[in-house]
Amino acid sequence: MKMIQILIIEDDDVTNFITETKLNEIGLHHIAIVTNGQMGIDYLKGNDCPDLILLDINMPILDGWEFLAAKKRLGLCPNIPIIITTSSGRPEDRFKATTFKDIYEYLEKPVNFDVLQRLLLNLEKKKLEC
Repeated sequence: MKMIQILIIEDDDVTNFITETKLNEIGLHHIAIVTNGQMGIDYLKGNDCPDLILLDINMPILDGWEFLAAKKRLGLCPNIPIIITTSSGRPEDRFKATTFKDIYEYLEKPVNFDVLQRLLLNLEKKKLEC
């Protein structure tokens, strides 16, 4: 897998550790981690756009939905694919995710990292085709 920058927006430290470790195992080492949506917005304002965002929904300060609305309102990093990673199995959250064009996939926790790796490979392939 080529070098890609991933932004993880997740408030759970254990989830962040596991996700970063699993991504490192498949050769992805350019990973930034922030722990709420406001920090995600601040990151996007102050850095180059990542190639992918892994986004939790339920977080303090600014949740995932509020992050998505603010990102859109501010015009930050349009067209960057976002994979929702959440413990929410609520059908209304899954449906709401379909209303955002940047959301590539909705994964419930615990995340199956084989599935995530396949999604990353598919995203890489799509990017090469563009």
